[in-house]
Amino acid sequence: MKIWCCLCFTFEDEEAPLKGNNVQDKAMREGIFENDKDPESNIGNNAEDAEEAAATRLALALTDSRGERDDQEPLRLFEDMNRAMGGGGAYWDEVAPALDEAVHVFDPLPLRKTLIRFARRVQGEGSSSTAGAAAAATASGNEDCDRDTHNKRAKVYSGSHDCHYVAAMSSDVDSSSADRDFSLSESSSVLSRNEIFYHNFMWNNSSNENPCDSSGGRDDGDEGGTSKSEDVEVRMDLTDDLLHMVFSFLDHINLCRAAMVCRQWRAASAHEDFWRCLNFESRNISVDQFEDMCRRYPNATEVNIHGAPNIHLLVMKAVSSLRNLEVLTLGRGQLGDPFFHALAECNMLKSLNVNDATLGNGVQEIPINHDRLRHLQLTKCRVVRISVRCPQLETLSLKRSNMAQAVLSCPLLHLLDIGSCHKLSDAAIRSAATSCPQLESLDMSNCSCVSDETLREIALTCANLHILNASYCPNISLESVRLPMLTVLKLHSCEGITSASMAAISHSYMLEVLELDNCNLLTSVSLDLPRLQNIRLVHCRKFADLNLRSIMLSSIMVSNCPALHCINITSNSLQKLALQKQENLTTLALQCQCLQEVDLTDCESLTNSVCEVFSDGGGCPMLKTLVLDNCENLTAVQFCSTSLVSLSLVGCRAITSLELTCPRLEKLCLDGSDHLERASFSLVALQSLNLGICPKLNILNIEAPYMVSLELKGCGVLSEATINCPLLTSLDASFCSQLKDDCLSATTASCPLIESLILMSCPSVGSDGLYSLRWLKHLTLLDLSYTFLINLQPVFESCLQLKVLKLQACKYLNDTSLEPLYIEGALPVLQELDLSYGTLCQSAIEELLACCTHLTHLSLNGCVNMHDLNWGYSGGQLSELPSVYNSSALLSDENIHEPIEQANRLLQNLNCVGCPNIRKVLIPPMARCFHLLSLNLSLSANLKEVDVACFNLCFLNLSNCCALEVLKLECPRLTSLFLQSCNIDEEDVEAAISRCSMLETLDVRFCPKICSISMGRLRSACPSLKRVFSSFSPP
Repeated sequence: MKIWCCLCFTFEDEEAPLKGNNVQDKAMREGIFENDKDPESNIGNNAEDAEEAAATRLALALTDSRGERDDQEPLRLFEDMNRAMGGGGAYWDEVAPALDEAVHVFDPLPLRKTLIRFARRVQGEGSSSTAGAAAAATASGNEDCDRDTHNKRAKVYSGSHDCHYVAAMSSDVDSSSADRDFSLSESSSVLSRNEIFYHNFMWNNSSNENPCDSSGGRDDGDEGGTSKSEDVEVRMDLTDDLLHMVFSFLDHINLCRAAMVCRQWRAASAHEDFWRCLNFESRNISVDQFEDMCRRYPNATEVNIHGAPNIHLLVMKAVSSLRNLEVLTLGRGQLGDPFFHALAECNMLKSLNVNDATLGNGVQEIPINHDRLRHLQLTKCRVVRISVRCPQLETLSLKRSNMAQAVLSCPLLHLLDIGSCHKLSDAAIRSAATSCPQLESLDMSNCSCVSDETLREIALTCANLHILNASYCPNISLESVRLPMLTVLKLHSCEGITSASMAAISHSYMLEVLELDNCNLLTSVSLDLPRLQNIRLVHCRKFADLNLRSIMLSSIMVSNCPALHCINITSNSLQKLALQKQENLTTLALQCQCLQEVDLTDCESLTNSVCEVFSDGGGCPMLKTLVLDNCENLTAVQFCSTSLVSLSLVGCRAITSLELTCPRLEKLCLDGSDHLERASFSLVALQSLNLGICPKLNILNIEAPYMVSLELKGCGVLSEATINCPLLTSLDASFCSQLKDDCLSATTASCPLIESLILMSCPSVGSDGLYSLRWLKHLTLLDLSYTFLINLQPVFESCLQLKVLKLQACKYLNDTSLEPLYIEGALPVLQELDLSYGTLCQSAIEELLACCTHLTHLSLNGCVNMHDLNWGYSGGQLSELPSVYNSSALLSDENIHEPIEQANRLLQNLNCVGCPNIRKVLIPPMARCFHLLSLNLSLSANLKEVDVACFNLCFLNLSNCCALEVLKLECPRLTSLFLQSCNIDEEDVEAAISRCSMLETLDVRFCPKICSISMGRLRSACPSLKRVFSSFSPP
């Protein structure tokens, strides 16, 4: 059997072990380590070896020499454990490993795991060690232990094969009972969680030594020779006070786990402060075990045995043993009459909780008499009659119990809960409640027999009643009931509550909480209660009119009242009002000085008069947030509020006119208000506004001193616009086809900080409007796409700081329109130019490419007049460049730095997508495109030849170039190449990518001349390839 030393503890805070244990330890070491003398004997042990190891471990666990208890107690505890496991007939080799695993192998705590983090396995055992040497080492360890008794710390050794406690582990043996896993999480067949909890506790809290603390433990690291591995020692300077504080945060399970670490921890975890509460809820604990616990901790003040077996026997033990018991919790069983008679002996008991239990034999009356009991709960209990005589009782709960009668003699009782006691008659309820004159809280919900007469009697007797829950009592209407001291009244689903009941409620001038949910006969509520704070009206089908006046009202819940049409609220404390989905609400009157948030979503019947309620002088001077989403009857919205910050009109499709004078308005939502025709924003604090979802808007007036972004995209009929936004930096007026020059001129004069101006598809803008752009000194982006411009001279003269110019589909620009760019040097800081879908001729494009070397982004998508992109020969513009060149030589290290220093071509992105007449692309190194990073030639159906030599090119897209035949690449930094649907030969692709040493992505999907076999050749040609996309399914 192979032996591993898993853990070694030596403790310096205990007294020296007695000599009696030395003999046992010696026998243990001789028995367990004997096979280390013969390494071959470690392979394939028989059943006798397993039985011997199991017996030795059990002897170690049960042996103790402290002298405080008799030698038979460990055996008695083991027998108790065996009985609790239900394993009375278990074999010795099954019980011993179970005890060993339960006591020693189970990890006590994450803290314990940290403690033994440095423990290592012993890689070899000294074959020359003898039993005599082991005994000598044991004596040496005992002397060390005596010397360091005062240190109060635990030493943790790992890497030592001479420890006093070992775990026998076999690597090549058949499954046997001695090698089973009895860990806490996997041993349900032998030890339940409850039993392990109890027995771990018993081992760790007995006065005997912990089985890990055998006197044979040694501090020396050698046995019969010098160990090759050094011992790792972890010292913890933890005083008893510190441990006490740390352990105070642990529950009982973790206390038992911590107790297995060392003697000091065991003693600290057993302190009675941690065991004042004995919680055995739903645990399978026996009577003997429970009795022993009570004997060990006679000062326990709280016991919980709810769900434990034999609760009657257990509770009798608790009552008789624990004289300081204050809180007792039990249930799920039967409690006989002797228990209730024995309660009187438990003088200190203050709280008794019984849940889901059968009291008595079901026919006699159960008496509960106690002079000091203050809290009593008998919930879900089965009993015929109950009699409670407790002069100090303060709270009593009989909720969901089925008794027919309850006799109470509790003069100090202030809380009574008899909810869902269906068998209690009206007279029994009346008798029980009226016998408690100090009653302050009464819950009689779901007591269907309660009548108004009973409530009247209670009101007369219980003058201090503050809380009443009479929900689900169909027979009450509160007629002639006066409860002046009531503060909380709950009347859920009371069918007898009508509008006439409000007269009785109005006499409760102290009322703070009123709940009237599901009162189906209630039609109106009119209350003037000065202290009312909270009211609920949910699912009242016939409720139509609400009139509340309360200066302290702070919360209103009105929901799913389909007939509600009028609300009048007066309050000085209400801050938030939510009246969602009140489809018939037409009249709203509010006098709420502190109201800040109002949500009227889906109140479809609200009219324009609601605007007066939320404007200045309407009764809500502090309103900040207003939500009127989907109020479809609003047509003309006008707000003048000095406090409004956020307004939402989402889905108000009928609004045609909007006028806002709200100097603090910061947020406005108009999504779905697609019928808006006139909008005026006079002095608002908006920073951004999107009116692009208002296609019918034709008149706009904006005065917003803080606005920076305005979007008018899609306002196709906008003809009059006055925009006064001095901080505006972005204006999108695309597709505003009616926007004229005078409007643009006025806007540029009042908004001088505009940096981005989009006038795409604004055909009414002409030269006069473009000349007004001279007021925009910070303009960097101008979009004039899809316009009818003929002359760009106003742009060249007015926009000297322009960096981005977009002229897509400007089909009326002629070949000379861009001459100021490449002849006169106009727009010197221009970086991005978009001429897509234009009509410029080939020569104009060549001149532009040759002279505008400061451009970084150029788009020529869809240019039908573009035939070739030949930078090797450009008709005299680049005559110095030869047509025949040696690209390899030009890209060498000697030649590459000199062109970069002389080059002034800054082009980075070139897009020529969908140019149908382009046939050849030639970009040699001498073209000085050393900054070119991306080249997109996709969808050029007639492109046949591509010859590119760009040192820094990273992205090349030739997808859908069906006529491509020649591909030559000298691009050492190319990482992505797209050849999708190209009719190119495999050899040409292989030759092209072989010169691209950094290529990672290659797309050859739908290439008819490239087969699946070619994938390997392509990868061989370019070893840097990481992703190859093809249309072939994987093999």
